[in-house]
Amino acid sequence: MQSIPRDVILGQVTKRKDWTSNIFTIWVQADIGAYQAGQFTKLALANEQGEWTKRAYSMVSSHQASPGELEFLIITDENGSLTPRLNRLSEGDDIYVGTTVSGFMTVDEIPDYAKDLWLLSTGTAVGPFLSILREANRLERFRKIVLVHAVRYKDELVYHELTQQLIRQYAGKLMHVPIISREEQTSTLKGRIPHLLMHGEIQSEATLDLSPDYSWVYMCGNPAMVRDTAETLKALGLNKHLRRKPGQFSSENYW
Repeated sequence: MQSIPRDVILGQVTKRKDWTSNIFTIWVQADIGAYQAGQFTKLALANEQGEWTKRAYSMVSSHQASPGELEFLIITDENGSLTPRLNRLSEGDDIYVGTTVSGFMTVDEIPDYAKDLWLLSTGTAVGPFLSILREANRLERFRKIVLVHAVRYKDELVYHELTQQLIRQYAGKLMHVPIISREEQTSTLKGRIPHLLMHGEIQSEATLDLSPDYSWVYMCGNPAMVRDTAETLKALGLNKHLRRKPGQFSSENYW
C-alpha cells in the first residue's frame, strides 16, 4: 500500500445498519476534532494496488451529542469506485477519515431574521439535517421547523425511529413531511419537491406558509432537485442567500 494521505487519519467501524439492499449507515470511531452539525468530511480507502479513493460524506451524528463517534448514511453505487467497498465494511474494519471538515449548511449561517426553518432533502441527503436536528438547544430561536424527505420508495425513508423521537422531543415545533415518488401511499405526498412546493402541497402538509419575511430554506440532495427547487422558491418570492446580499435559501450539492 502506498503511504497514507496526509489529510486522513485511521478510524474503525464500530457498528453498521442496513436499511435496504443498497442504503446503510456506518458508525466510525475517529478523532477528527470538533465539527458543526450539517458539515461533511471525507471517507477514504485504498484498493489492492494501493491507490486511494476519497469521497465527501456528511455526518448524521452530532459532535455535541457523541464526540469521537461519526455516523455516515451511504447509498451504494455499484459502478462507483468507493461505495461498493464501503458497503463491504463490517464492525472492526479499518477506514480512513478526513481530518478537515467543510460545509456552510449550518445553523450559524442562518440569518437572525429567519423564524421558520425548512430542511428539504432527497435520499441519503437527509443525513446532515438529522445532525442539525439532534442539537435542539441550537434551534430554540425558530418557531417552526419542517423536515422534508423525498425518496423513491417507502423503505428508503430511513431513520424512522430517530425521526419520531425528534418529533416528540420538539413537542409540536418539528413537522415531518415524507414524500414518495414511485409508490402509491395514502399517508404521504407523491411527486417532486419543486412541483409540490409550487402547488402549496408541502406547505399545506406542514401547516406552514413560506414567506421571504421569516422563512429560511436549506436544500440538500439531488442536483436536479436543488436547481429546480431554487427556481420554485424564487417564483414564490424567496431569494438565494449570499453573504453580500442576504436572502432566504441556500443549498449543499450532495454529489
